Amino acid sequence: MTRAPSAPASGPGHTTPPSTATAIPLSDPALAERLADRMALVDTALDDAVASADALADDASRHLVAAGGKRFRPLLTLLAGELGDGSNPQLVDAAVVVELTQVASLYHDDVMDSAPLRRGAPAAHTVWGNSVAILVGDLLFARASALVAGLGPEAVVLQSRTFERMCLGQLHETMGPGADDDPVAHYLQVLSDKTASLLATSARLGAMFGGCGPEVVEAVAAYGEKVGVAFQLADDVLDIASSGDESGKTPGTDLREHVPTMPVLLLRQRVARGTGTADDAALLARLDGDLSDDAALAAVVEDLRAHDVLAETRALAVRGAREAAQELEPLPDGSVKDALADLAGALADRTV
Repeated sequence: MTRAPSAPASGPGHTTPPSTATAIPLSDPALAERLADRMALVDTALDDAVASADALADDASRHLVAAGGKRFRPLLTLLAGELGDGSNPQLVDAAVVVELTQVASLYHDDVMDSAPLRRGAPAAHTVWGNSVAILVGDLLFARASALVAGLGPEAVVLQSRTFERMCLGQLHETMGPGADDDPVAHYLQVLSDKTASLLATSARLGAMFGGCGPEVVEAVAAYGEKVGVAFQLADDVLDIASSGDESGKTPGTDLREHVPTMPVLLLRQRVARGTGTADDAALLARLDGDLSDDAALAAVVEDLRAHDVLAETRALAVRGAREAAQELEPLPDGSVKDALADLAGALADRTV
């Protein structure tokens, strides 16, 4: 399941581009400035964390970091930290840990998915080959592990459990649902493990090292989990409903690669249960066929846009975003809570 955001291409050896806090809606200028300043520290620390005396390891490790990305996970860590002492220097290390973990997983994902691009740049395996890409992913996981060790035993256990969930999510996605599994429930669990687990950990680490109490820590972790699932469901909608200019990729990219997405799973469920129409069965057969031809892809995209499985997926994403916002109830009122709520609302709005 490769869903790489569009970003300017960048080659090996480039340093980390400066980040901004615009990946999270922020209406408080002072909060936005603080996060931007802290993200500059994260970018510097991230650049140091991937550096290596070995020329090949240095170039390959910097490849995806230099390609940019929204840095959403470290931003979430820093934002959650603002619920307490946002100036704690350990928050920067925690933010680097979650971004290193994310980037490392992308090296592995792209090999498994044979993805040609990541963050607008050639995927590492297309430059150095599969073995180097996998080993560099392992190297970055090792760097994340070394950094998290300095944050204490609780953070180490949290990181290891998150990594376990990410691996299980990838494993279950690769193998697909079993004969007795509900494919839709299986898919939601994959999204929760593979994607949402790291978002939950990003928020949890931020609240922990911000010095927040247990109720706040648990609230932001639950929020991160639900936001992560809602975000991926929104992506499923956008892969079909948006134009290339809006999403940064050709509509139907996941369909062409036969990547499981919720609209197709809902359609497949209807056909399997005998509740679908003959047109549903015909559309599913086309989706399962060869979509390498642009005209064939455009035709199935157009049919899915008009089908109510897309509206059903949109409703699931909106409901997930609203449930995420409800998890914020224990948080103190203020600009941080507002920003997290606005983010959940923005996720729902993406699908409209």
